[in-house]
Amino acid sequence: MTNPSTGNGSVLHWFKSSYSTNDGPECVEVAFAPETIQVRDSKRVQGPQLAFSAHQWVAFVSYAADH
Repeated sequence: MTNPSTGNGSVLHWFKSSYSTNDGPECVEVAFAPETIQVRDSKRVQGPQLAFSAHQWVAFVSYAADH
């Protein structure tokens, strides 16, 4: 697995969702960059990534927790 950089030379450290398992479906990984939260599909680590500001991430997590 690769850990792409943030664009400023620092390496992203990805964390799997607690709902992902090693023997079942894997889904989401998250990395905290200096100014964004990065999200990617754990099955496609070289695929596209989403980037959220801290404010957007808090709004998303709050919404997801309520639904």
